[in-house]
Amino acid sequence: MNSTGQKVGSVELGTHPESFQFEESGNRAYANVPTQFGVSVIDRKSRMAVAKWGLGLSFANYPMALDETGKRLFVGCRLPARLVVLDTNSGRIVATLPTVGDTDDVFYDAARRLIYVIGGEGSVEVLRQRDPDHYQRVERITTARGARTGFLSQNSSRLYVAIPHRRSQAAKVLVYTIEGG
Repeated sequence: MNSTGQKVGSVELGTHPESFQFEESGNRAYANVPTQFGVSVIDRKSRMAVAKWGLGLSFANYPMALDETGKRLFVGCRLPARLVVLDTNSGRIVATLPTVGDTDDVFYDAARRLIYVIGGEGSVEVLRQRDPDHYQRVERITTARGARTGFLSQNSSRLYVAIPHRRSQAAKVLVYTIEGG
């Protein structure tokens, strides 16, 4: 769509896509396609899917985040609960890390080299990127069951996590201040 709402093209993926990530300085877009067990790589100029990358033995891939500078794509999977890190030059899996269950949002904090995985299991997994191929668990922050939607505001150094209303659990938004840099 352009700025007036007119359709300017489309890309056939063959199935329902989930998360999208767009390169700012390149021509690629990445679409999570869980029913095809991987990620479609799209050339935005030609408006064509140019590759399909698998995720090994990880499935139910919904959220993604992109480290464009480090050439890494972070893919959250639910079966089993893990984060798969792909090299965006080749599609090669460079790391697979256990993480919180029922993930639905993943964010990459480039300034701090942190990855936040929000999961409906009731927590946020925080992982540190030591370099593009090496990661370590920093901490797991308890939220609430069903809380799997969030937003990272890098400008204000805040992570927001939406808590759904369930039985005696009140609906609310948790706000976390991110320290360091």
